Amino acid sequence: MKALVLTGTKQFDIEDLPTPEIGPHDVLIDTAYAGVCGTDHDLYAGRPGSAAAVPPIVLGHENSGVVAAVGEQVTRVKPGDRVAVDPNIYCGQCEFCLTQRPELCDHLSAVGVTRNGGLAEQFSAPASVVYPLPDNVSLKSAAAVEPISCAVHAVDLLKLHPYQKALVIGDGFMGQLFVQVLQAYGVHEVDLAGIVDEKLKLNAERFHVVNTYNTLRESIPEGRYDVIVEAVGLPSTQAQAIAAANKGAQVLMFGVGPQEAVFEMNTYDIYKKQLTIQGSFINPLTFSDAIALLSSGKVDVDSLISHEFALEQVQDFLDGAITGVSKAVVRLAE
Repeated sequence: MKALVLTGTKQFDIEDLPTPEIGPHDVLIDTAYAGVCGTDHDLYAGRPGSAAAVPPIVLGHENSGVVAAVGEQVTRVKPGDRVAVDPNIYCGQCEFCLTQRPELCDHLSAVGVTRNGGLAEQFSAPASVVYPLPDNVSLKSAAAVEPISCAVHAVDLLKLHPYQKALVIGDGFMGQLFVQVLQAYGVHEVDLAGIVDEKLKLNAERFHVVNTYNTLRESIPEGRYDVIVEAVGLPSTQAQAIAAANKGAQVLMFGVGPQEAVFEMNTYDIYKKQLTIQGSFINPLTFSDAIALLSSGKVDVDSLISHEFALEQVQDFLDGAITGVSKAVVRLAE
């Protein structure tokens, strides 16, 4: 089978690999689409994602496809089923798994990170992380179930109420997803700050964002918001998130920045405003909710997917030779 193999830092090779073997509890999947995200940029550059990727490895952790074969103990899905795959596989035995915090698993493995993923014509996964799709969810849209599920986990960590005013900082794909997920969870006003006028306009017109701020030329109001989602991961935007917080606000630090990055905050403000600052990591058991949001139409990813690549174009994209990308997916099947 044809596969894009990460063979070193910033080095891909197209290779012909054998069909993955599956065990009694595994599923073999013909890949339809694989999303490319910020984590893939990090892994390509030699930085860790949810875990470190050790070459040679096939990336691709946002995957959809059609079941080609199943192990003898698998009853959850059958050949021909259209599916999306949660990349994260937990050990089920460590302290965190046994205390209902599997996302913090000491032995986390992941499709497309620690084991071969969807940037290949076929890949395998345990049946426990393979989810059948409703008929009204396309395979292209289903490649975004994983990022939606990460946003769902993040908002599950918050206490949300309809009266709240929310701000999302960051107009990348994840920031735009958060706009829709917060709305789906009943927050009555969701605003968006970013740096691309076209994205801000799209979210105002199509997704009913109330206020938009292009932070290249205007400031975010201070002390206005009850919920702030920081979806960039830079010290400057993290500081903006704290400054935008109203009394009693919740600040979600979702953006993934450099491991050595730090930002300054006024600790008295945390005390005086009674702020909650919350981190969020991956997506434990939120795939069903993410699929339901797609199926119900409460989350629209098709409007956000700007580019569809072949395997041969992925390296150019990650090298920055292809610009203007809101969200890219790689098409593996006709």
